[in-house]
Amino acid sequence: MISSNPSSIAPGAPDELGWTLDRHILERQRHIPGASGDFTGLFQSIALAGRVIASRVAKAGLADVLGATGVVNVQGETVQKLDTLANNVLVRCVEAGGHVCVMASEENDEIIPVPPAYPKGKYVLMFDPLDGSSNIDVNVSIGTIFSIHRRVTAAGPGTEADCLQAGTEQVAAGYIIYGSSTMLVYSTGDGVHGFTLDPLVGEFFLSHENIRIPARGATYSINEGNRMHWTPGVTAWIDTLKSERAPGGKPYGLRYVGTLVADFHRTLLRGGVFAYPGDRKSPDGKLRLLYECAPMAFLAEAAGGAASTGAGRVLEVVPGGLHQRVPLFIGSKDDVADAVRFVQDGAAPGT
Repeated sequence: MISSNPSSIAPGAPDELGWTLDRHILERQRHIPGASGDFTGLFQSIALAGRVIASRVAKAGLADVLGATGVVNVQGETVQKLDTLANNVLVRCVEAGGHVCVMASEENDEIIPVPPAYPKGKYVLMFDPLDGSSNIDVNVSIGTIFSIHRRVTAAGPGTEADCLQAGTEQVAAGYIIYGSSTMLVYSTGDGVHGFTLDPLVGEFFLSHENIRIPARGATYSINEGNRMHWTPGVTAWIDTLKSERAPGGKPYGLRYVGTLVADFHRTLLRGGVFAYPGDRKSPDGKLRLLYECAPMAFLAEAAGGAASTGAGRVLEVVPGGLHQRVPLFIGSKDDVADAVRFVQDGAAPGT
């Protein structure tokens, strides 16, 4: 394991400069035998895309990028103008670098091939370009989620098989949240680190080192508007959290933004649990495995938390398609364990 502590990697690092995302990735690369720099180059491209998207989000109300395009995507959702912009920015920033062989996006029906003119790399990038589309026009935090795998095909253009890998095979995952500040949070599996964008310098600086999720929190995050469709186990679990039967004897507080990145970011930093369960109306839930659940599960586990579908570990689900959905219970390890027990039992223990 490589420490992210600047003093342990590069003694005497200048405090006045701070620890930039680029330097953080480069220092870690130097400790990996045989590293080619491809991962570093890919990450730099993703960070560039994040800076461009952040710039566009910050002036969305002034630049005619609010509102819908009139197009409905493969998920059955109305595509917003910023969705399209963010999707295009990510593809353009990454495709020419020679670091990936193929990409996949929540917004595209099929895989996104690397144009023939560009070299094909050893990585696969999958992403949700702008999570929280329904919140765009009301100025609520939104974000970008990304997941990186190594290709499984030998060479040449990437295929769908390169994308359809279990979350356990991820080499990195992260998200960029566009809120009161812009933050990039990522993990390569041995720690979770957060970097805040300084808009004047145009660089991400380390602000949250080695993030750890508390074993138990005091809040839950779920769309209670779906209560009428919940299974008995989910209903019993939420009723318990809202009562004096909650862990610790004090009711949990409800915190729900409706943007996965925002709800997970709060949970990552403060503990608790986020859930989008399957229900009678939508047994597989709403969230996409490849673009949302698997990357967030990778981060949660790297920070000491947990992520489950209610039936098993999210990271162990082998995708059967690019846009597969799965239920999600994610956050503090003990809170997720409680949720899974309720879901599997179908009712509160002892009732």
